[in-house]
Amino acid sequence: MLNLPDRLATRLNGAQFANLHTFLAVARHLSFSQAAQELCLTASAVSHRIARLEQALALRLFERLTRRIRLTTEGERLYQVLQGLEAQLQEALQPSTEEVSGALSLYVRPSLAQHWLVPRLADFQQRYPQVSLDIRTGNDPVDFRTRPVDLALLYGHGEFPGLASQLLMDERVAPVCSPQYAERHGLIGHPERLAQCTLLHDALAWEHAAFDVEWQRWAGEQGVRQHLPASHLTFDRSDLSSAAAGHHAGVAIGRQRLVQPLLDQGALILPLGGFSQAAGQGYYLVHPPRERLPLRLRVMIEWLRECALS
Repeated sequence: MLNLPDRLATRLNGAQFANLHTFLAVARHLSFSQAAQELCLTASAVSHRIARLEQALALRLFERLTRRIRLTTEGERLYQVLQGLEAQLQEALQPSTEEVSGALSLYVRPSLAQHWLVPRLADFQQRYPQVSLDIRTGNDPVDFRTRPVDLALLYGHGEFPGLASQLLMDERVAPVCSPQYAERHGLIGHPERLAQCTLLHDALAWEHAAFDVEWQRWAGEQGVRQHLPASHLTFDRSDLSSAAAGHHAGVAIGRQRLVQPLLDQGALILPLGGFSQAAGQGYYLVHPPRERLPLRLRVMIEWLRECALS
């Protein structure tokens, strides 16, 4: 029986390299439709490419479940092999940092720009001094056809039709408030007392989201949705809701990457327990689909990934 490297060497021809590229995209997203968006193909074309690859290798690479797919053991092994080859190829083709130059424009949500991105930018400038950065912030949907932006860093659940997107980092959420507010309302350990509080939050967490979606999702996971009050105070920036919470205006649904410094300082506390994973929510790198990204954009994406892991 041939092992996986032997199968790759003996059963693939030039036409199959596009299918391998397609396999990598599907394996990353675990979704034919999201891979199709990244590759600018139809979901049907992606499915046919995977079928041809499975036939060529005589292997089943994905399990098709009711509403999702997952890698088989053979598919997982192939993914690991191809990731290693991809990394080696990128390293071999990577020019020195002296060759990284040009202008680069980023569009970022204001809260994330101020509290996460800006404190890290000096490191990028030191590594790539020939790259001129232009950071733009806003809450409007980004339209790459009319806005001169190379890369957007957006909060949401990963659905950006017609654009290439990849998850940069997950986000976790929890109610936060000032120690004084928690004491005044007897809130610590008593989620039912949220009913007497004011909820603070972003009025539009992401495009087309319900105005209190993060509160509703957290309360649903905790089984306390019936205790959410009717009183809301909303903002167009998540960090403003956290700042208002620090000034005793209510209880904010805090995103950990934005509120952790305020928790460390003691300005805010977690009255109802620690952070929980916001299902499907996170910060995504979004850009128009391209066959090959410019070098300055590739190094920016890699640098952002390093920052997300630190």
